[in-house]
Amino acid sequence: MLLKRILLEEGNPNAYLDAYIADPIRDFTRRAILVIPGGGYGAVCSDREGEPIAMAFMAEGFNAFVLHYTVGRRKPYPAQLIEASRAMVHIRENAAEYGIDPDAVFAVGFSAGGHLAGSLGTMWNRSEVRAAGIPEGLNRPNGVMLVYPVVSGNEEFRNEGTIRNLWCTDAPTEEMYRTASIERAVDEKSSPLFVVHTSNDGGVDVRNSLILADAYRRAGLLFEMHIYPDAPHGVALGNEITRCGVEKWSDPAIGEWVSHAARWAKRFGNTL
Repeated sequence: MLLKRILLEEGNPNAYLDAYIADPIRDFTRRAILVIPGGGYGAVCSDREGEPIAMAFMAEGFNAFVLHYTVGRRKPYPAQLIEASRAMVHIRENAAEYGIDPDAVFAVGFSAGGHLAGSLGTMWNRSEVRAAGIPEGLNRPNGVMLVYPVVSGNEEFRNEGTIRNLWCTDAPTEEMYRTASIERAVDEKSSPLFVVHTSNDGGVDVRNSLILADAYRRAGLLFEMHIYPDAPHGVALGNEITRCGVEKWSDPAIGEWVSHAARWAKRFGNTL
């Protein structure tokens, strides 16, 4: 296996990819997955939502790339969306080296990382991204997998801390909340959606996933959704690897989401 670190922006040590590339197997081309850990845009939780996720998807036939993006109020939106876009472009432009199908590149994100992955799937063609020199379309995932994602600026259930960190301010304007709301950006060009949440998530209200799924429904887009009944925020793989001493972070039913997501991705293949 090849392990490689790729700097995404010259002079920015906070934006980079950790690549996990399996040894090639004859007559088998892997898909690729961009893994985006959470952390409320205040940190990058790569210990639980980075490398363990990469390893799980490698076992499902993917090569994996863990994104480390700018957090801690160093740069406001859209810096993170541009960094994620550069990551997608790098993966596709180096598909031959990495042994992957450039038409089967997915993104999976957790919590705030789910917000970033969802933004990538719905806001990939925004003017701010094009102005950064991103080749149009190369940054669009073939599908996004969002796990307990922050989605909406709806004042009834928005995640205040995440949006404040995204914009680097303690007083976001309503326009900032609207701009960051993924459900408002869904259109016919949005990436297909796979979403995972728990009904009693105390960190990110499940209505975030429900409002996004409804936006996809109204747009006539394909999506698959799994709402599990009982687990705290941050369940990650739902197994012993990412349990970290929290009993309800290990649940065999929830732990099946990776295999479900992999089957969903394989079903779509490179037809998107």
